[in-house]
Amino acid sequence: MLPEIRRILYATNLGPNSIYAFGYAAQLAKLTGAEIHLLHVIEPLSNDAEVTLQLYILDAGERRKIMDGRVERAKALLQERQDAFWAKMDKDGQKLRKQIKSIDVCEAHPAEKILNAARDLECDLIVMGGHEKGASHSFLGGVAKSVLRRARVPTLTVPISEEG
Repeated sequence: MLPEIRRILYATNLGPNSIYAFGYAAQLAKLTGAEIHLLHVIEPLSNDAEVTLQLYILDAGERRKIMDGRVERAKALLQERQDAFWAKMDKDGQKLRKQIKSIDVCEAHPAEKILNAARDLECDLIVMGGHEKGASHSFLGGVAKSVLRRARVPTLTVPISEEG
């Protein structure tokens, strides 16, 4: 019996490759009829960064606004990327947008959140994009490597497209 793909978790770092990688999640959803769950996880600030923030911004309310702003900016960027992706699709392709069942942007440890989301949503597949890091091109970042090592469902990593 062939495995059934009913739910796809698309985990994005919102990098330049994210639209390209999302195309694979969308195509797989089209072929299988699967739901798509989008997830972007913002890394928590390091202890040093938090101390620096506390030293320079004394008002706790202002610090909270800055922290909440990180999530809001990520949500806006994800929406912008999604709008750009769907704008390029024909009417038939536009129908796929209905297969997106959830969009989550949160602050957490990325690999842990991705693995937990895949489990909690009962996903059959995780799709992630590769990314560049520094001067040397690294196909996989630490998050993708950690997810690949520990995932209990198949995980597709999409390399950086030739177009960038």
